[in-house]
Amino acid sequence: MKILAVNPGSTSTKIAVYEDETPRLVLNIRHSVEELSQFPRIIDQFEFRKHLVLEALEANDIPFKFDAIVGRGGLLKPIPGGVYAVNDAMLDDMLHAMRTHACNLGCLIAHELAAMLPGCPSFIADPGVVDELDDVARITGSPLMPSITIWHALNQRAIARRYAAERSALQPEAPVHYEDLNLIVCHLGGGVSVGVHRHGRAVDVPNALDGFGPFSPERAGTLPAGQLIDLCHSGRYTTEELKKRISGKAGLAAHLGTTDIPAIERRIAEGDTHAALVLDAMIYRIAKEIGGAAVVLYGKVDAILLTGGMAHSEYITSRLQERVSFLAPVHVYPGEDELEALVMNALGALRGELPVQVYR
Repeated sequence: MKILAVNPGSTSTKIAVYEDETPRLVLNIRHSVEELSQFPRIIDQFEFRKHLVLEALEANDIPFKFDAIVGRGGLLKPIPGGVYAVNDAMLDDMLHAMRTHACNLGCLIAHELAAMLPGCPSFIADPGVVDELDDVARITGSPLMPSITIWHALNQRAIARRYAAERSALQPEAPVHYEDLNLIVCHLGGGVSVGVHRHGRAVDVPNALDGFGPFSPERAGTLPAGQLIDLCHSGRYTTEELKKRISGKAGLAAHLGTTDIPAIERRIAEGDTHAALVLDAMIYRIAKEIGGAAVVLYGKVDAILLTGGMAHSEYITSRLQERVSFLAPVHVYPGEDELEALVMNALGALRGELPVQVYR
């Protein structure tokens, strides 16, 4: 089986070509601010990014022949996790999405490229809107604002399955599956999401895009509601500027002027006490979120998994472990491999190992 995976991000388009489980090409095409500034809206980047994918395949002598093409899922309606065939309803929702993010281009690009190949299906898998919440987790203090799930579903679930596989390899006489475990998975990236995975369902996850949980390199997380309302009516900022203060120009970016963790760590090593205080505050907030997640599982936690780009930082992971290791063993999986996760989901669908769900 030959699979093409496409993962559009805010400043890059990542692609991978696999033959079964073997990667033949993994590429990160970076986009400069100048390149993207010519497009008024993210949806306007569609043709630009699609052609970059085709050019990259040609430049690397990859024939345009695939058994399936899988794209990163966008900010669709809330849906259960799994593999979905791209259909007209999905495409229409992405073209008229209420929330904009580069991930919305994933299914559009996958569908367009697959249409160039007779009989080639296009898929998405575990988009960031996966909603498997317990009913009690949906209720907030205002019926006007129920909980919304926007989180790193694809990477969290892939890492959870990887942990289960590694644990099974250590005890082949008693194999363990993701569906057998109670896990807390913390994705540490530009945004931070802490997910509670109970026997294969993500029963409590946040809206990590625009206003819930700990602050992160570029997002504000939960804010004091009264102060936020006052700021909205202060006349100091437009609506779009305020949204940037929630997601984009928030978190470490707002406090320290950068989201570069190694650069912040160098500042700390050189004696910048303010940088140390802010970074430690972020770690503190993340640890509190992990602690709260343990309550959802009544304290019966098999493992805490740390993943994402910031998991490369020993400064961050060691301090998190100090605060939360009393809850459960902590395992660190630096970075993310969403491309591989997309490919494995597509392979599972083609082989009949995973059901292909219908988006409605």
